Amino acid sequence: MKVKKVTANNRKKVFEIETSRGVYEYPYSRLSLKPIENNAIEKVFPDAEVAKDGFTYRLSSGDEDTIMMDQVLEYAKDPEYRREMLLFKLTVKANDQIEQGGVSKREIIRRMGTTPTQFYRLMDQTNTHKSIDQMVKLLAAMDCSVNVTFSDEVA
Repeated sequence: MKVKKVTANNRKKVFEIETSRGVYEYPYSRLSLKPIENNAIEKVFPDAEVAKDGFTYRLSSGDEDTIMMDQVLEYAKDPEYRREMLLFKLTVKANDQIEQGGVSKREIIRRMGTTPTQFYRLMDQTNTHKSIDQMVKLLAAMDCSVNVTFSDEVA
C-alpha cells in the first residue's frame, strides 16, 4: 500500500498517513526516534527510496527514521493486513512441510484433487489472492493439522 501524503499532527502527537484505502494515524509514542520540544519534527514525506511503501521523518537534529506501512497497518489492526499475514504464515508453514519431506508434491496434488499450477499458486508466498480455506486444505493434504487460538488483545 503506497503512501500518498503524510503530515505530522503535533497537537495529537501522531502522523496522519493518507493511502488509497484511507487515512491512518501512527502515534509518536511508537517511534524509535521520538520528537521532543528542542528536537521537533522538521520534515516528513512519503519515501521514494522504499517505493512509497513508507514515510521518513527528520528531526531538527538531522536524525531521521523510516516507518513502513506494515508498521502502521499492524498498529491500526487493519483486517486486510491481518488476513494477508495469516495467509503468509500458513504458506511459510506449507513450504516448511515440503522441505521436511514426508508427502510428495505429486501426492499432495492428488489428495487435493487439483492441478500442479494451482498447487504452486498456493505455495507462492507473494500470492494474496488465495483463501485461508485453500491453505487449510493444502496443509491437511500434507498431514499437517491447523489449530486456531483466540486471544483478547490489550490496547
